[in-house]
Amino acid sequence: MPAEETGATGTGGATGGPAAAGELSPAARRLYAYAVERHAFDAAEATGALGVRAGAAITELAAAHLLQRAPGDGPERWSAVAPRAAAARALAPLALLVRETHDEMDRLRGRLETLVPAYEAGTAHRDPSGAGRLELVTDLGAVRGLIAELAASCERELLTSQPGGGRPLETLEESIGRDESLLTRGVRMRTIYQHTARYSRPTAAYVERVTALGAQVRTLGDGLMRMLVFDGRTGLMAVPDRAGAALVVREPSVVHFMTSAFERSWLGAEPFPTSVSPEAARSISDELRQTIVRLLSEGLEDKVIARRLGMSERTCQRHIAEIMRAVGAKSRFQAGYLLSTTPTAPPTPSPAPAPAASPEST
Repeated sequence: MPAEETGATGTGGATGGPAAAGELSPAARRLYAYAVERHAFDAAEATGALGVRAGAAITELAAAHLLQRAPGDGPERWSAVAPRAAAARALAPLALLVRETHDEMDRLRGRLETLVPAYEAGTAHRDPSGAGRLELVTDLGAVRGLIAELAASCERELLTSQPGGGRPLETLEESIGRDESLLTRGVRMRTIYQHTARYSRPTAAYVERVTALGAQVRTLGDGLMRMLVFDGRTGLMAVPDRAGAALVVREPSVVHFMTSAFERSWLGAEPFPTSVSPEAARSISDELRQTIVRLLSEGLEDKVIARRLGMSERTCQRHIAEIMRAVGAKSRFQAGYLLSTTPTAPPTPSPAPAPAASPEST
């Protein structure tokens, strides 16, 4: 999340904070330099030194807490205040507000957490058979709300497996705040994408932000299932052919299976770099080609292969055409057969461009 400015604009009150040096007007900066060289001065002396703008500069510096009235009789006199002291005076109301807000948050959290035992006892009584540990949620808005709720209560680790290549920008924008909040709370976060996600600039930018906070991100060629696992207790799985739907899993044995599947994929995955070198691109392209070869030999259609690898159908067809030319095959299935039985691999197709991201269901 971008840090917000706390400096005043030059005429703000106590809640605005002291004006940073770059935010003071030129006249105010000259007057402040004049003031720090003197024990005290009055408006007439300042006007004699700086001219007609001295009065406005005094008002600006006083509002920023960089000037204070000097004690004594006679004309109103001013003296300079050290910047750190000015900051302490200006930010004191904000600091008090932050403390009061945190205290109120703690009180609210404590009041709500007292209801946890009653809730858990009630749900156990309501569903002693455990049948409710699998729940189908078909509304995308409800799925997103559930993810936000589970993320807010996540304490140890979030595992995420996201096939489909680069993720849509709107999905990344929605999740970045939630994920950064998790990481700043000390929750461990591991994510697996497909190799094709490396060519998506928005996805790479997202990965750069979360890895800077401690997240770990890797990529794999194929074999991913779309899922999330929160603290090893609750899992969400995408539902095939039901866009936007998710299966909520609270059955411990099934969640354990999901976690084990993630760990197997994690061991075979490679770290996600924020920039792809030519050597890495060639290596990924080789692995993609071998996966395409395998899927071709299984007789899968272009659109199915494209979806499995997280790339657009057009890009997938270009790869297939290059593979067929390389081995002199006249059909897709023949290319798969020849490549799977030929010890020497054909020339590597060029790396895939940024793939068309498939819709996210969770």
